[in-house]
Amino acid sequence: MSRQLLIALTLLTLAGCQKSDPATSISINADSGNVLGAMDGKSGEVKLDVPGFSGKIKLPKIQLDAKNFDLNGVHLYPGSTIDTVNIDGGGKDATGTVQVAFTSPADPAAVQQWFQDRLNKVGFTVNPGGNGLVGTTNENKPFALDLSAEGTDRAKGRITLGN
Repeated sequence: MSRQLLIALTLLTLAGCQKSDPATSISINADSGNVLGAMDGKSGEVKLDVPGFSGKIKLPKIQLDAKNFDLNGVHLYPGSTIDTVNIDGGGKDATGTVQVAFTSPADPAAVQQWFQDRLNKVGFTVNPGGNGLVGTTNENKPFALDLSAEGTDRAKGRITLGN
């Protein structure tokens, strides 16, 4: 029960940070994919479904950016904005994952090199692979960064931590 309360409080705390459009959407899943909490970045609607409480509330929209994300001291590429955060607890027999989708004000090659240089210095082992980087975190957990171009000077990215 305390885990669900922590999730609810986290969503409410994040929702209290008012910023203008665009906004970040957040989803927290557990128990084999059941959504425990979600915040729709477009509407500001927060949904909670935990034992003992289920409901919806509308709060100010938030926009998370490069400074709000940290991997062993490495933030997102400067000027990046976070589009979505999806946390999946993985259920009873699986490990969880965290996915963070973001937009950066640079081309994919620049963002890839920026992450590779910094993450390898803080204990990650990452190398070019696919459309970005693949490797492991400092705790030997799977890490992947996928990038795609959005115009000539912007990149869309997705970081996946875990399986």
